[in-house]
Amino acid sequence: MDARALTGPAFLNCAVAGRTLPGERESGDLSVVEPVHGGALIAVIDGLGHGVEAARAASIARGTVVKCAGEPIEIVLEHCHRALRGTRGAVMTLVHINEHQEKLTWMGVGNVEGRIWPAVAGHTLVRQAPPLRGGVVGYALPKFRSTTLPVTRGDLIILSTDGISCSFHDEFMLSGPVQQIADNIIEKHWMGRDDALILVARYLGRS
Repeated sequence: MDARALTGPAFLNCAVAGRTLPGERESGDLSVVEPVHGGALIAVIDGLGHGVEAARAASIARGTVVKCAGEPIEIVLEHCHRALRGTRGAVMTLVHINEHQEKLTWMGVGNVEGRIWPAVAGHTLVRQAPPLRGGVVGYALPKFRSTTLPVTRGDLIILSTDGISCSFHDEFMLSGPVQQIADNIIEKHWMGRDDALILVARYLGRS
């Protein structure tokens, strides 16, 4: 299992856990945590299928996201779309967090799941999800639609690929270190039929 804390800005505590499909040497599921002016961009990318070609597409997408991270997420997706032409393509979800305004803007193409879980139980943002539109980055982009939401100290942002059963949202523990949360989810909910990756980020508040 690939499990590691991610280096990011001071206002985020991030960790990732992943699994590679048995028999494959490389995973097509990758993550990004990139500081930008006034905030950060986080993303999870799933190269279509699995194996070397999926990993290649995901790697190109990750490099493009890192390079263009300071631009609006719609523009980042357009850059990825151009960079992935001629590859297998990928699906992805991007989240831009504005530390000073304590807001996040997110959107996705394809089926990389996202949720925000509030630190305060019963808050109206429980299980709020990013708008996901059908399509494949590198082949066919949908009309973009993003959502902007407030984020407060202690909120969890979770992004996961389709190798993980979305049923984990019904039972996982919100408390504890983010690495432990990520490890527990993938240990219990990886379906074993595809690569899998989960990114867990806890917003720590303004620096």
